[in-house]
Amino acid sequence: MAKHCVALSSEKKIEVPEGTTFSEALKQLNPALYGKALAIQIGEHALDLQAEVPGGEHQIKVLDFASSAGEEIFRHSSAHLMAAAVKELYPESKVTIGPAIQDGFYYDFDRATPFLPENLGAIEERMRELARKKLPFVRRTLSQAEARELFARMGEDYKLELLDAIEDDQVSLYTLGDFVDLCRGPHVPHSGVIKAFKLLSVAGAYWRGDERNKMLQRIYGTSFDKASALEAYLNRREEAKRRDHRRLGKDLDLFSFHEDSGAGLVYWHPKGALIRKIMEDFWRDEHLRNGYELLYTPHVGRAQLWETSGHLSFYKDAMYAPMQIDENDYYLKPMNCPFHIKIYKTDIRSYREMPIRWAELGTVYRYEKSGVLHGLFRVRGFTQDDAHIFCTRAQLEAEIQEVIRFVLFVLKTFGFEEYQIYLSTKPEKDTVGGEEAWEEATQALRKALEATNLPYKVNAGAGTFYGPKVDIEIKDCLDRTWQCSTIQVDFNLPERFDMTYMGEDGREHRPIMIHRALMGSLERFFGVMIEHYAGAFPVWLSPIQARVCTIADRHQEYAVQVLKKLKDAGIRADADLRGDKINAKIRKAQMEKIPYMLVLGDREIEQGRAALRLRSEENLGALPMDEIITRIKTKSDKKSLDL
Repeated sequence: MAKHCVALSSEKKIEVPEGTTFSEALKQLNPALYGKALAIQIGEHALDLQAEVPGGEHQIKVLDFASSAGEEIFRHSSAHLMAAAVKELYPESKVTIGPAIQDGFYYDFDRATPFLPENLGAIEERMRELARKKLPFVRRTLSQAEARELFARMGEDYKLELLDAIEDDQVSLYTLGDFVDLCRGPHVPHSGVIKAFKLLSVAGAYWRGDERNKMLQRIYGTSFDKASALEAYLNRREEAKRRDHRRLGKDLDLFSFHEDSGAGLVYWHPKGALIRKIMEDFWRDEHLRNGYELLYTPHVGRAQLWETSGHLSFYKDAMYAPMQIDENDYYLKPMNCPFHIKIYKTDIRSYREMPIRWAELGTVYRYEKSGVLHGLFRVRGFTQDDAHIFCTRAQLEAEIQEVIRFVLFVLKTFGFEEYQIYLSTKPEKDTVGGEEAWEEATQALRKALEATNLPYKVNAGAGTFYGPKVDIEIKDCLDRTWQCSTIQVDFNLPERFDMTYMGEDGREHRPIMIHRALMGSLERFFGVMIEHYAGAFPVWLSPIQARVCTIADRHQEYAVQVLKKLKDAGIRADADLRGDKINAKIRKAQMEKIPYMLVLGDREIEQGRAALRLRSEENLGALPMDEIITRIKTKSDKKSLDL
């Protein structure tokens, strides 16, 4: 008879009789871990705790909520619990799929009557009732024919369609009370494990994400292993709503979108445009200081250019339909790189010029489905802070190191000092270039990262179609991550465009091309900054740095003099000379997130001073104008993050 042995480690293992579940074995091995376990993992396979220990010796890993796999299992089980509640309350609903997602889960339903936000409370209450019953998640294995018969009898058409895509003869189902679902699993042991949950919203979603298919009802929710963790998440969610860049963009009069003029296209208002100018000026100045030259290139290019670059083969779905000019097809550019290459090829290049560093704030256009457009985060026209470096193989690693240093300097200047760094390697399919070039490029990026002593993770298969890359995700004040900066090594485009330089040996050599963006796109980065600062930008970025506020009409003449001094000092300032009460003026300035308010009354005129208030509501009292100007200028010039 085969032995059945379970091990947590070489020191912790037991032999169990046939028919023993992993739950029973784990309870013997480590009662403390048993209390936290949601499922177990053997090798790459996750299994239910209720699964029986097979013959042989098995090293297991316990999956709890602290592990990413355990968290996913917990939330996928939560989706099943929600679907079970929906089927009890609204039995006419047809179920489709219900995966775990980041920070939560959803389930899509086909129901003639749309779910309303007020339905969520009833569904939540039924979920709690089912949770209190501690209903087990029971796995069953059926043949394809048996499963089809079952779901046909239940009228679950979508499950039949899902079965069509499964090639295996046997499929697994899970039951939770009366609810049956087609699912690989695993799941938590029973519904009582899921206690801290919240249904968040209802939205429309096309079946299989295809707008040609039927619109379904998607219910989003979240769940945690502890009520305190759920409460903290909901608080962060409310704070994120308060910081939503779309709302703040409107409140602060920074930008707008106009569906009737074209979805996903940004209209920059004066204040937003001024912040953008400040960002662009800083970007240009630092690039010139760091050995880059600036370029400007067209917004359209002939089809031949995109055929040579490979974009029409690998990127056409994201490009707009061509326009006819002089009987030739022209495309709005989705990227800037081919234009920079054309400039490179206008002259014979020498190794003595290398590295060549060219930068451009280039506006590109990419087609995004209307359903994924999201404020400044997902648009159809945006400006990349793009640059391309052409270098020799010997220079490659040092150039990548320098780009990483430059990226971190820029991000830190804008107030982002926490990062997650990923090395994204070759995708499994739809790539260009040989294995040797991919390996050389990947190793160059890896060595550069290791030389900087920065921790990083490998994101297997997440490279672009033409080369591996380093992605740098920034963390904002709510601990959310945003992918902005990227560094990509490209051996492919120099080959496609037959780029060369004359080497020290007098022969032609192929340059290496580095694509890099520090902020990614100005639009997306601007949106991240709005939410990070909740619209209260640092002094150097604030469109209005100071506002002069009069207490009464008789103070207006002095206010004009104070305003002139501020502007003469290069401070962006305005004045509120309306007849409103001073508290209303201060409140308005604070709502507009203006860093400094200079309040003027009789006493300030007598002393030749101004009472300085901060948007943080701190009152610094009456100060000499020279001191106020020095304070504002110093904070702005040093790009300080405080007031």
